[in-house]
Amino acid sequence: MKRVIYLLALLSVLGAFDTIYYHEWRARLPALGSAAKSELRLHAFRDFVYAILFGTLPWFAWRGWCAAALSFLFLTEVVLTLWDFVVEDSVRKRLGGVYPIERVMHGIMGIVYGAMLTAIAPVVARWWAATPSGIFGSPSTVSEPLQWAMAVMALGVFISGIRDLCASANLSGSAWPWK
Repeated sequence: MKRVIYLLALLSVLGAFDTIYYHEWRARLPALGSAAKSELRLHAFRDFVYAILFGTLPWFAWRGWCAAALSFLFLTEVVLTLWDFVVEDSVRKRLGGVYPIERVMHGIMGIVYGAMLTAIAPVVARWWAATPSGIFGSPSTVSEPLQWAMAVMALGVFISGIRDLCASANLSGSAWPWK
């Protein structure tokens, strides 16, 4: 599980950079409001998935049927990401397209996510076989500061998702500081 958490931590740092630099600073997606609605909503839903992953995996075991729910979250993230690749092209046309280095960043994030899925597959298999079903506290394989850093990343990605949802609906103030 240690490798899983380290890969998730790396993914959280890469994702934070991608969001802050490319989505916020360069593209200013929240300021596009309804013109970027489809991309912003995909980002929000994916953010909510990551908030669950970052907030639970360093602390808890998803046992029994909950392992199936966790697997569904992993699959959901893959589908949302692939869908986002398509949507980004149409939304970003007016901005000159997706930035080439941003595409590289997305590729690197995909590789890290794939490595994390490979590392967690045997863990999920063990959890699936465990009884009783539920989400239970689990002894950590990583340091407490890393666990708390992941909790902070979970909160940050959750807030980012709320903001993207609000910006997609053109709610007042949701594009700050860009409008």
